[in-house]
Amino acid sequence: MSALATRAALLGAEPLVYGRTGPAADLALLARKHLPLVRRIAWHVHGSMSSAIEVEDLVQTGLVALVEAAGSFEDRGAVSFEQYLATRVRGSMIDALRRSATLTRGAMQRRRAYAAAVKALTHESGRAPDDHQIAERLGVTLDKMRTDYAAAEPVRFDSIDEVYADDQPWFASDDPDAFQQLADSDLRDCLIAAIGALPEREAQVVQLYYVEELNLEEIGLVLGVGSARVCQIKASAHARLKKALARAV
Repeated sequence: MSALATRAALLGAEPLVYGRTGPAADLALLARKHLPLVRRIAWHVHGSMSSAIEVEDLVQTGLVALVEAAGSFEDRGAVSFEQYLATRVRGSMIDALRRSATLTRGAMQRRRAYAAAVKALTHESGRAPDDHQIAERLGVTLDKMRTDYAAAEPVRFDSIDEVYADDQPWFASDDPDAFQQLADSDLRDCLIAAIGALPEREAQVVQLYYVEELNLEEIGLVLGVGSARVCQIKASAHARLKKALARAV
């Protein structure tokens, strides 16, 4: 029973394997493990170019880079996967910013032209100009002035205090809290103890079915009984384990 107890204790704790050194990692588990790192890098990059691109877009770019990094990483001991991932994620986000950089420079130029026109017209007439006057000074149509000039915004810095919220998914953590981790640990210990207390035949069936992943007919061949008898033994083991866990709870 020691092998079964050890397997149960380590269930769900297998290390992720990246690249061509082993089987492909589960993408959902991979994302949960490294999403906090992607979020931190996204907010660092977003802090310097907050109006050029949304932080949600940076996170999505980072997740794509995460999947690509997992497939290309080779563990040679010199660089950890986290270091490699941080470089890939930051590089992908900077590339995304560069692709939108021309739009940002154009928006800043239009914004400056709009502000200069308003300032000049106000100085000339002594009052704030209307949209028609500003459009005429800029030499564009009224609609273009409103959409491309008045609405254009230069790069600006946003205080994290103004955008932070506990209920936002970009700040939330998918990791279980301390109480949940403690409860899971207690439940795992109770399950290990309950399995160790099973009669030998029931413990064998549980190990062959859940650990070795044999079906009922294969287990019957190992134990020298029919599949119907194996089903009865498994049901008895389940009943004992449920009672043991119910007492523990």
